[in-house]
Amino acid sequence: MAYRLPRIKFCGITSLADAELAVANGAWAIGLILWPESKRACDPAEAARIAAQLRRQVEIAGVFVNQSLDEVERLADTIGLSMIQLHGDEGPSYAKEIARRTGAKVIKSQSVRLASDVVSIQAFHTDFHLLDTHRDGLRGGTGETFDWDMVSRRYSKVPLILSGGLTPDNVVAAIEKVHPFAVDVASGVESAPGVKDPEKLRAFAEAVRSTAAEGEEEPERGPRASERAAAEEAAAPPAGRGSPVRPPAATEAPAG
Repeated sequence: MAYRLPRIKFCGITSLADAELAVANGAWAIGLILWPESKRACDPAEAARIAAQLRRQVEIAGVFVNQSLDEVERLADTIGLSMIQLHGDEGPSYAKEIARRTGAKVIKSQSVRLASDVVSIQAFHTDFHLLDTHRDGLRGGTGETFDWDMVSRRYSKVPLILSGGLTPDNVVAAIEKVHPFAVDVASGVESAPGVKDPEKLRAFAEAVRSTAAEGEEEPERGPRASERAAAEEAAAPPAGRGSPVRPPAATEAPAG
């Protein structure tokens, strides 16, 4: 059965050079971690430089962890973010308010340890959901996968971004198992925390593209393309328990 080719989000970007490399390898979105305690934190001035250079070509996602609404709003405005990724313990009302204040698309992340974690994220009516691996004391960047079978408990029309320990060696298996809207990678394509390895990054992108159905074109990128793709995703029948997260596109044209 054929499924739409997933998009790629390269996260933990800390420099314009790595951001440009990500775009050259087909990034749909790049993640700039704006939580100062992360070992992959991006300097806000560099983040603004990246956004100014690339915002027409790719989604610019700022990653935040339990930061104040005012701080997130300020950084979103000064940097020029098109997406806000909430990677902490923020609640649904917080997510709704940050969307109102910034006008950016919102990704809500959930660390997965139990199947109930996959279910609980459905309380968030955000633009995207992201599932990551739970590890005590860490907020992403674990380099470890979680049990992808648990994703079958998810029943939601919100497009799913799969994260957690993805690498060029396992991303094909992850896509075939979960069928996500997008895949997210940070440590799996690094030479050091916050520094991308060109060969790993290229290998990851090639592995994702290898899952395309025969004749399928690479999905359109950029903020406008994201809006169209998300609308198409939401219009499809929701995935139920034991069913693929992303509905098959046997009779649909590629997004874009």
